[in-house]
Amino acid sequence: FDRRVVRGMETTLGLVGKDFAIVAADRSAARSIVVFKQDEDKVLELDSHKLLGSAGTAADSKAFTEYIQKNVALYEINTGLKLSTAAASNFIRGELATALRRGPYQTNLMLGGFDSAENRASLYYIDYLASSNKVNYGCHGYASNFVLSILDREWKEGLDVEQGVEIIRKCIAELETRFLVSLPAFTIKLVDKDGIRLLNQHRPEVAAA
Repeated sequence: FDRRVVRGMETTLGLVGKDFAIVAADRSAARSIVVFKQDEDKVLELDSHKLLGSAGTAADSKAFTEYIQKNVALYEINTGLKLSTAAASNFIRGELATALRRGPYQTNLMLGGFDSAENRASLYYIDYLASSNKVNYGCHGYASNFVLSILDREWKEGLDVEQGVEIIRKCIAELETRFLVSLPAFTIKLVDKDGIRLLNQHRPEVAAA
C-alpha cells in the first residue's frame, strides 16, 4: 500500500517537558475531499496517565487505538499492574508489526505518558510500519513540514507547562497561516503526575470541567 495514504492531511503532534507530556491532534473527520465533522477526539486516554494520539485512515485509527486501550485495561485487571509508557509502546509496536504481515493498520501514533515509578514523562513516535522511537517532540502528517522547524527551534530541556503549551500554540498558528488544508479545531491534552487534563486550543489555561 502507498505511504501517502497514511501520511495525509491529518495532524498529530506532541512534546515532552520537565515532568509532563502534551499530545495534540486536529478534530476533523474526513475522507477524500469531504469533511464529515470537526469534533472528533483523536487523542485517546489509554489509562489515567497515558495518551495516544492518532493520524491516518479513520476506521483503522479508531479500531486500533480502541483495541490498544481495551488491552491495556485488560492487562491491569489481570495483573493488578499498570504498563509503563515504554511497555505500552512496545506492546503497540508488537501489534502493528503483527498486523503489518496480515492486514496493516494505516495509522500513525503519538504516545505520551507519565510514569510515577520514574517520576518523569516520555513521548514515543510510532508509525504504521511498526517503528517506535522515544522522542522529545514529533509530528505526523503533512503538517510536519511546517511545525518541525518550530519544535526544533523552540524545544529545550526542562520546559515548564506554560512554555510547552506556547510551543503547541505556535505550531497551530503556523498551520492556520500556512497549511492549505483548514484545521479549525484541535484537541490538546496534557499528562503529568496528577493525571490527564484537557487544554483549550487558543488559550493555555486548563479548560473548565
